[in-house]
Amino acid sequence: MLVTDSINNTMLNDSELSTLRNRFKRDAELLMQTTTAGDKDEKSPEEKDAKPLPRINRHSVFWIVASIAVTYYVEFLQNIMENDNIKSWWFFVGLVLLGICLSLAMFCIVYLEWFKGIQNYDQEYPAIPPLTTAAFIAASCSFNIALWPVWSFFTPLILFTQFMGVVMLISLLG
Repeated sequence: MLVTDSINNTMLNDSELSTLRNRFKRDAELLMQTTTAGDKDEKSPEEKDAKPLPRINRHSVFWIVASIAVTYYVEFLQNIMENDNIKSWWFFVGLVLLGICLSLAMFCIVYLEWFKGIQNYDQEYPAIPPLTTAAFIAASCSFNIALWPVWSFFTPLILFTQFMGVVMLISLLG
């Protein structure tokens, strides 16, 4: 008799648990629907108070001026055109890789964003960001190898300054 009572209590508890579980599941689904609908329409107080960053700031101006100064003082363009110490094979590999990187970037910006209207192209074409990153890293390594005989250990600093200046200039234009 005692055994059957405990079995009946267990069965009763199981049915109570299932109804309780179903009720929580329904409530959770209802909560999820209301929070996702509310999140799209309302902004948090921090988002309402946040101001967009200005295009021209000290950071951008610093990198652009630094890039211009480095270009002038190390005679960057003249050395690229006339210096015989440049390892030309590595330089051309760097140019090809940089061309691939820029082509992928232009494909994303011009074609996908402007013509197709795809804002999240990294979700539509997930292979593009890693390919562009890999091409850029390989190009920067190739340029460092190619230009090392010209500027020695200053080469990475010079190339990084040039890169940051170009990036900041593009951000001001766009």
